[in-house]
Amino acid sequence: GINAEYGVLFKKFADIDCFDIEVDTADPEEFINTVKHLGYSWGGINLEDIKAPECFIIEERLKELMDIPVFHDDQHGTAIITGAALINAVLLTKRKMSEIKMVVNGAGAAAMSCINLAISLGVNKDNIILCDTQGVIYKGRAEGMNKWKEEKAIDTPHRTLSEAIKGADVFFGTFSQRSYDKGNGSFND
Repeated sequence: GINAEYGVLFKKFADIDCFDIEVDTADPEEFINTVKHLGYSWGGINLEDIKAPECFIIEERLKELMDIPVFHDDQHGTAIITGAALINAVLLTKRKMSEIKMVVNGAGAAAMSCINLAISLGVNKDNIILCDTQGVIYKGRAEGMNKWKEEKAIDTPHRTLSEAIKGADVFFGTFSQRSYDKGNGSFND
C-alpha cells in the first residue's frame, strides 16, 4: 500500500527507517490517545488517509501533545507540490502572486493546506474562492460549514464553481470525482 511505498522513499532519499502502523478506529480521540502513547517509539509521525475535518483535529492535538514532528501527507505533501507549481506558473506567466485570482474546488485536507501555503507565498486571501460539494464557501453561508471552512470564507457574489472560475488565473482541483458534474457546472453528492 501507500505507506509501504513511503517507507521505501524515506529510506532511499533520507536514510530514514519507517514502518506502517494501522489504527483501527474512526474516533479521533481514540486515535490521538493510541498515537500519543506509542509515539515516542518514533522520531516522527506521518499521518495518512484521514479525512477532513478529523485530520485537522488529530494533527493539531498530536502536535500539541508530542515533541516530535507530526505531519499529514494528504495536506502537506500535496501543498508542497502544488506550491511549487504555483511559483513556476506565476514566474512563467509574469504575474504577481499578490494579484492572482485563485479558485479551489474541494474543501478537504489537501485544499486547506494548499490555500494556507498559497497565502504564505503571497496570494491575497481575499482572491481565493473555495468551493465544496454545495458550491462557493462565502461569508454568511450556514449550510455545510465548519471552523476550517469559515476561516477560508470570503465576501463574494459567486455561488457556484462555474461563476467563480470565470476570470480566475489559477484553478486547484482537490476534489473527489463525485463533487463536480462537468456537464452543467453543478455540484452533486
